[in-house]
Amino acid sequence: MTWIFENWERFWEVTAVHLRLSVVPVLIGFVLAIPLGWWASRSNTARAVLFPFANVLFTIPSIALIVITPVLIGVKILDEINVIVPLVVYTVALMVRAVADALAAVPGNVVAAANAMGFRPLRRFLTVDFPLALPVTIAGLRVATVSNISMVSVGALVGLGGYGQLFTEGYQTDNTDKVLAGLIGTVVLALLADGLLLLVGRLLTPWARVGR
Repeated sequence: MTWIFENWERFWEVTAVHLRLSVVPVLIGFVLAIPLGWWASRSNTARAVLFPFANVLFTIPSIALIVITPVLIGVKILDEINVIVPLVVYTVALMVRAVADALAAVPGNVVAAANAMGFRPLRRFLTVDFPLALPVTIAGLRVATVSNISMVSVGALVGLGGYGQLFTEGYQTDNTDKVLAGLIGTVVLALLADGLLLLVGRLLTPWARVGR
Protein backbone atom coordinates (compact mmCIF):
# COMPACT_ATOMS: atom_id res chain seq x y z
CA MET A 1 0.00 0.00 0.00
CA THR A 2 2.87 2.39 0.76
CA TRP A 3 4.14 2.25 -2.83
CA ILE A 4 0.70 3.15 -4.20
CA PHE A 5 0.46 6.37 -2.17
CA GLU A 6 4.04 7.34 -2.90
CA ASN A 7 3.68 6.68 -6.65
CA TRP A 8 0.07 7.65 -7.24
CA GLU A 9 0.54 8.95 -10.81
CA ARG A 10 2.45 5.84 -11.88
CA PHE A 11 -0.22 3.62 -10.32
CA TRP A 12 -3.03 5.40 -12.18
CA GLU A 13 -1.02 5.16 -15.39
CA VAL A 14 -0.74 1.36 -15.21
CA THR A 15 -4.36 1.17 -14.02
CA ALA A 16 -5.54 2.98 -17.17
CA VAL A 17 -3.51 0.61 -19.37
CA HIS A 18 -4.75 -2.46 -17.50
CA LEU A 19 -8.36 -1.28 -17.74
CA ARG A 20 -8.07 -0.57 -21.46
CA LEU A 21 -6.46 -3.93 -22.22
CA SER A 22 -9.19 -5.68 -20.21
CA VAL A 23 -12.33 -3.87 -21.33
CA VAL A 24 -11.70 -3.57 -25.09
CA PRO A 25 -11.37 -7.36 -25.61
CA VAL A 26 -14.48 -8.00 -23.50
CA LEU A 27 -16.56 -5.60 -25.59
CA ILE A 28 -15.29 -6.99 -28.91
CA GLY A 29 -15.56 -10.60 -27.77
CA PHE A 30 -19.08 -10.08 -26.44
CA VAL A 31 -20.27 -8.60 -29.74
CA LEU A 32 -18.72 -11.51 -31.67
CA ALA A 33 -20.12 -14.13 -29.29
CA ILE A 34 -23.75 -12.99 -29.62
CA PRO A 35 -24.33 -14.17 -33.23
CA LEU A 36 -22.21 -17.29 -32.66
CA GLY A 37 -24.16 -18.11 -29.50
CA TRP A 38 -27.45 -17.49 -31.30
CA TRP A 39 -26.36 -19.85 -34.07
CA ALA A 40 -25.36 -22.51 -31.54
CA SER A 41 -28.72 -22.16 -29.78
CA ARG A 42 -30.55 -22.80 -33.05
CA SER A 43 -28.42 -25.58 -34.54
CA ASN A 44 -27.15 -28.82 -33.02
CA THR A 45 -24.49 -28.93 -35.71
CA ALA A 46 -23.26 -25.48 -34.73
CA ARG A 47 -23.12 -26.53 -31.06
CA ALA A 48 -21.17 -29.65 -31.97
CA VAL A 49 -18.61 -27.55 -33.83
CA LEU A 50 -18.42 -24.33 -31.81
CA PHE A 51 -18.35 -25.71 -28.27
CA PRO A 52 -15.40 -28.11 -28.71
CA PHE A 53 -13.54 -25.48 -30.75
CA ALA A 54 -14.11 -22.89 -28.01
CA ASN A 55 -12.82 -25.35 -25.42
CA VAL A 56 -9.67 -25.93 -27.46
CA LEU A 57 -9.07 -22.19 -27.83
CA PHE A 58 -9.39 -21.64 -24.10
CA THR A 59 -6.79 -24.32 -23.35
CA ILE A 60 -4.09 -22.48 -25.35
CA PRO A 61 -1.68 -20.87 -22.85
CA SER A 62 -2.11 -17.10 -22.88
CA ILE A 63 1.62 -16.37 -23.09
CA ALA A 64 1.92 -18.62 -26.15
CA LEU A 65 -0.95 -16.84 -27.87
CA ILE A 66 0.46 -13.40 -27.02
CA VAL A 67 3.88 -14.34 -28.42
CA ILE A 68 2.54 -15.86 -31.63
CA THR A 69 -0.01 -13.10 -32.37
CA PRO A 70 2.58 -10.68 -33.90
CA VAL A 71 3.65 -13.43 -36.28
CA LEU A 72 0.08 -14.20 -37.30
CA ILE A 73 -1.13 -10.64 -37.89
CA GLY A 74 2.16 -8.90 -38.68
CA VAL A 75 2.42 -6.25 -35.96
CA LYS A 76 5.22 -5.21 -33.63
CA ILE A 77 5.75 -7.21 -30.45
CA LEU A 78 5.04 -4.16 -28.25
CA ASP A 79 1.75 -3.31 -29.93
CA GLU A 80 -1.21 -3.54 -27.51
CA ILE A 81 -3.14 -5.51 -30.10
CA ASN A 82 -0.94 -8.49 -29.18
CA VAL A 83 -2.74 -8.61 -25.83
CA ILE A 84 -6.14 -7.54 -27.12
CA VAL A 85 -6.43 -10.24 -29.81
CA PRO A 86 -5.72 -13.22 -27.49
CA LEU A 87 -8.12 -11.85 -24.88
CA VAL A 88 -10.81 -11.43 -27.55
CA VAL A 89 -10.29 -15.09 -28.42
CA TYR A 90 -10.66 -16.13 -24.77
CA THR A 91 -13.75 -13.92 -24.33
CA VAL A 92 -15.45 -15.43 -27.36
CA ALA A 93 -14.53 -18.93 -26.18
CA LEU A 94 -16.16 -18.26 -22.80
CA MET A 95 -19.17 -16.31 -24.03
CA VAL A 96 -20.33 -18.52 -26.92
CA ARG A 97 -21.56 -21.23 -24.57
CA ALA A 98 -23.02 -18.68 -22.13
CA VAL A 99 -25.02 -16.93 -24.84
CA ALA A 100 -26.16 -20.20 -26.41
CA ASP A 101 -27.30 -21.65 -23.08
CA ALA A 102 -29.02 -18.39 -22.15
CA LEU A 103 -30.99 -18.27 -25.40
CA ALA A 104 -31.84 -21.96 -25.20
CA ALA A 105 -33.30 -21.36 -21.73
CA VAL A 106 -35.88 -18.82 -22.96
CA PRO A 107 -39.31 -20.41 -22.28
CA GLY A 108 -40.82 -22.00 -25.36
CA ASN A 109 -44.29 -20.64 -24.60
CA VAL A 110 -42.91 -17.08 -24.64
CA VAL A 111 -41.26 -17.69 -28.02
CA ALA A 112 -44.48 -19.21 -29.36
CA ALA A 113 -46.50 -16.23 -28.11
CA ALA A 114 -44.11 -13.78 -29.80
CA ASN A 115 -44.34 -15.74 -33.05
CA ALA A 116 -48.13 -15.78 -32.82
CA MET A 117 -48.11 -12.00 -32.42
CA GLY A 118 -46.25 -11.70 -35.72
CA PHE A 119 -42.77 -10.92 -34.41
CA ARG A 120 -40.13 -11.37 -37.09
CA PRO A 121 -36.94 -13.24 -36.06
CA LEU A 122 -34.77 -10.13 -35.61
CA ARG A 123 -37.42 -8.21 -33.68
CA ARG A 124 -38.15 -11.22 -31.51
CA PHE A 125 -34.45 -11.65 -30.75
CA LEU A 126 -33.97 -8.00 -29.79
CA THR A 127 -37.18 -7.54 -27.79
CA VAL A 128 -37.92 -11.00 -26.39
CA ASP A 129 -35.20 -13.64 -26.63
CA PHE A 130 -32.10 -11.63 -25.75
CA PRO A 131 -33.67 -9.60 -22.90
CA LEU A 132 -34.90 -12.82 -21.26
CA ALA A 133 -31.45 -14.37 -21.77
CA LEU A 134 -29.68 -11.46 -20.06
CA PRO A 135 -29.35 -12.94 -16.55
CA VAL A 136 -27.36 -15.95 -17.78
CA THR A 137 -25.52 -13.85 -20.36
CA ILE A 138 -24.47 -11.28 -17.75
CA ALA A 139 -23.24 -14.09 -15.50
CA GLY A 140 -21.01 -15.34 -18.32
CA LEU A 141 -19.85 -11.79 -19.04
CA ARG A 142 -18.82 -11.37 -15.40
CA VAL A 143 -16.66 -14.48 -15.60
CA ALA A 144 -15.08 -13.36 -18.86
CA THR A 145 -14.36 -9.87 -17.52
CA VAL A 146 -12.72 -11.04 -14.31
CA SER A 147 -10.75 -13.63 -16.29
CA ASN A 148 -9.49 -10.95 -18.69
CA ILE A 149 -8.46 -8.65 -15.86
CA SER A 150 -6.34 -11.41 -14.39
CA MET A 151 -4.80 -12.49 -17.72
CA VAL A 152 -3.81 -9.00 -18.90
CA SER A 153 -0.83 -9.12 -16.55
CA VAL A 154 0.71 -11.92 -18.63
CA GLY A 155 1.37 -9.33 -21.32
CA ALA A 156 4.10 -7.88 -19.10
CA LEU A 157 6.31 -10.75 -20.24
CA VAL A 158 6.50 -9.07 -23.66
CA GLY A 159 6.63 -5.51 -22.30
CA LEU A 160 2.88 -4.88 -21.94
CA GLY A 161 0.28 -5.66 -19.36
CA GLY A 162 -0.68 -2.84 -16.98
CA TYR A 163 -0.31 -4.16 -13.45
CA GLY A 164 1.84 -6.95 -14.83
CA GLN A 165 4.58 -4.38 -15.32
CA LEU A 166 4.58 -3.78 -11.58
CA PHE A 167 5.01 -7.52 -11.03
CA THR A 168 8.02 -7.82 -13.33
CA GLU A 169 9.62 -4.58 -12.14
CA GLY A 170 9.06 -5.59 -8.53
CA TYR A 171 10.67 -9.01 -9.00
CA GLN A 172 13.60 -7.55 -10.93
CA THR A 173 14.33 -4.94 -8.23
CA ASP A 174 13.29 -7.08 -5.26
CA ASN A 175 10.59 -4.51 -4.47
CA THR A 176 7.84 -6.40 -2.68
CA ASP A 177 5.72 -3.25 -2.27
CA LYS A 178 5.52 -2.83 -6.05
CA VAL A 179 4.44 -6.45 -6.51
CA LEU A 180 1.85 -6.03 -3.76
CA ALA A 181 0.57 -2.85 -5.44
CA GLY A 182 0.02 -4.74 -8.68
CA LEU A 183 -1.76 -7.53 -6.84
CA ILE A 184 -4.01 -5.13 -4.96
CA GLY A 185 -4.81 -3.23 -8.14
CA THR A 186 -5.75 -6.41 -10.00
CA VAL A 187 -8.00 -7.71 -7.23
CA VAL A 188 -9.72 -4.37 -6.64
CA LEU A 189 -10.27 -3.80 -10.37
CA ALA A 190 -11.75 -7.29 -10.75
CA LEU A 191 -14.08 -6.77 -7.78
CA LEU A 192 -15.22 -3.37 -9.07
CA ALA A 193 -15.85 -4.69 -12.58
CA ASP A 194 -17.76 -7.70 -11.25
CA GLY A 195 -19.84 -5.51 -8.95
CA LEU A 196 -20.61 -3.07 -11.77
CA LEU A 197 -21.77 -5.85 -14.09
CA LEU A 198 -23.88 -7.34 -11.30
CA LEU A 199 -25.55 -3.95 -10.80
CA VAL A 200 -26.09 -3.51 -14.54
CA GLY A 201 -27.63 -6.97 -14.71
CA ARG A 202 -30.03 -6.18 -11.89
CA LEU A 203 -31.04 -2.88 -13.49
CA LEU A 204 -31.64 -4.48 -16.88
CA THR A 205 -33.62 -7.44 -15.51
CA PRO A 206 -36.05 -6.10 -12.86
CA TRP A 207 -38.39 -9.02 -13.52
CA ALA A 208 -35.76 -11.41 -12.18
CA ARG A 209 -35.87 -9.69 -8.78
CA VAL A 210 -39.68 -9.71 -8.78
CA GLY A 211 -39.64 -13.42 -9.59
CA ARG A 212 -37.53 -14.16 -6.51
